[in-house]
Amino acid sequence: MKTTKGRRLDAQATKALRQEFLDDVCALPDGERVKECIQCGTCSASCPSAGRMDYSPRAIIAALRAGDLEHVLESDTVWLCASCYGCTVRCPVGIPFTDIMYELKRLGMTRGMLPKARQAAVMASTFAETVNSLGRNNEVALIRKYYLRTNPFAAFGQMGFAMRLMKRGRLELSSHRIKGLDGLRKMLATVDGEGGR
Repeated sequence: MKTTKGRRLDAQATKALRQEFLDDVCALPDGERVKECIQCGTCSASCPSAGRMDYSPRAIIAALRAGDLEHVLESDTVWLCASCYGCTVRCPVGIPFTDIMYELKRLGMTRGMLPKARQAAVMASTFAETVNSLGRNNEVALIRKYYLRTNPFAAFGQMGFAMRLMKRGRLELSSHRIKGLDGLRKMLATVDGEGGR
């Protein structure tokens, strides 16, 4: 199995990745219920994005059981999740599937196992950096970093839209740090530490 960095995962690494993910999921509230999945397909039928995903929510559980998590991480699947919680609310077993999707994103980012078209992953990490730096989002800082990391020339296609937003006072050029930024960083570090066990 190739990762996005061109390495191959051997059987031992594949097993370790599966176990890491399973441990992290089981640490979530109600995460243990992932082991009780009955493969009914309610999650997939409830998902507004399932038709565009390489792996439907039900197929992700099947891939986890089959030890084929690398393919899921290297697909666009987790980045297409709309975070609508439809899968979680309708699951007859009570599996917190939306939280599982977030765990898959985190695992993919920390392991460098991202889809080839990785724009969504770059946007997610850039957003997190911006919030960690300022305590809030700043659209100009976010977009500047995002386009520098992906395709700087694509930013020119957004200039007209940006100008209209600025005219209406909806796009702030300057960035301001919030009060109590250190406290926010401590909270984020605590949450990240819990997610990264």
